[in-house]
Amino acid sequence: MSFFKRLKEKLTGSSSEEEKVDKVVTDEQEEPKADELVEIPATVETPTEPTFPAKEKEQIEEHIVTLPVEPIQEVVTVIEEPAEEVAVVAVDEEQTEEKKASAWSITQKFKAGLAKTRDSFTSKVNDLVARYRKVDEDFFEELEDLLLQADVGIETVMELMDKLRFEVQRKNMKDTNGIQAIISEKLVEIYERGEEDLIDLNMQPKGELTVILFVGVNGVGKTTTIGKLAHRFKQEGRSVMLAAGDTFRAGAIDQLQVWGDRVGAEVVKQSEGSDPAAVMFDAIQAAKKRGVDVLICDTAGRLQNKVNLMNELEKVKRVISREIPDAPHEVLLALDATTGQNALVQAKIFKEATDVSGIVLTKLDGTAKGGIVLAIRQQLNIPVKFVGLGEQMDDLQPFDAERYVYGLFAEGLEKELEEADE
Repeated sequence: MSFFKRLKEKLTGSSSEEEKVDKVVTDEQEEPKADELVEIPATVETPTEPTFPAKEKEQIEEHIVTLPVEPIQEVVTVIEEPAEEVAVVAVDEEQTEEKKASAWSITQKFKAGLAKTRDSFTSKVNDLVARYRKVDEDFFEELEDLLLQADVGIETVMELMDKLRFEVQRKNMKDTNGIQAIISEKLVEIYERGEEDLIDLNMQPKGELTVILFVGVNGVGKTTTIGKLAHRFKQEGRSVMLAAGDTFRAGAIDQLQVWGDRVGAEVVKQSEGSDPAAVMFDAIQAAKKRGVDVLICDTAGRLQNKVNLMNELEKVKRVISREIPDAPHEVLLALDATTGQNALVQAKIFKEATDVSGIVLTKLDGTAKGGIVLAIRQQLNIPVKFVGLGEQMDDLQPFDAERYVYGLFAEGLEKELEEADE
């Protein structure tokens, strides 16, 4: 399947499966017609009577018992059984339309959330394309500068430039028409690198507790993100408990309690200044006792006191792992997208101290440098699992590479998407 075909299906929720036959084949079969009967003449062979000596023949005839014989039919009628047909279940049109509406709604969230980046970056790309009628080295150099200004990251930019040059040469492109489409395709390739399920959380089987540890510096929107993620789990039908492990920041416990009340999740807490590891211990015991599905743990984020902070996080992890051997099942690092390259510095520090399994990039809607998503993936090899696209409760969305590039190049991709099925 081509990139744009796959992209269109992702954005709109449509699928080639809908093109299949939608009628239902019942188990009742029609009676075969008369001309479908095959008549086979029965061939009856007359057995040859064996020859016996006269004396033996008389002895045999004395013991012969004559049985009634059914008349032999002269014609045997064989009815060919119709071939078994596979029933195809009709597509539920209402359910399909609902799925499409949901997919398109998520797509629009990405488009709206990346509006600042698109207005800044894409408008400059459009100007660049308008000024350069042909793709040459000067064009590539200016495009490279634009990507760096969007905080895509130098390593990602260098790789992208190499891929673009190769693709332009392979297709023998003489002008800049369609260059945005190629940029989009290559950005998705760079991000995904053939890996699947990058955004999937390591959720435990039903009946087992999933522990998610949140880390990150103060002020990045960590507590708010925890509340939104709890809301998402509740919408999925899971029971959620929150652990107020940020016991040093003034108001952090109360803030988490407000979110707990809002989404309907119990909050396990102690007094301000308490040992965060003790809070985690109490929370795990309470979650086990109540049969909770997901426990989300907040932590402190005093980066200015880095050594103590990292020692504290290591202690918290030890306590959690002691109570549940394979936990925490996810360590999510919250980063503020508006800080740009500074977010990369924070990520490197936390990666050294904890086994960060995924990034939650907050406030992506508030920055013109949304390219930081690609820089994080390229330099740290850590997937961005969620992005914050607005202030609403459901604006925390699983990251999606296709929707991300659509948000960056929405207008420029319209023609390619319209022609995807042609």
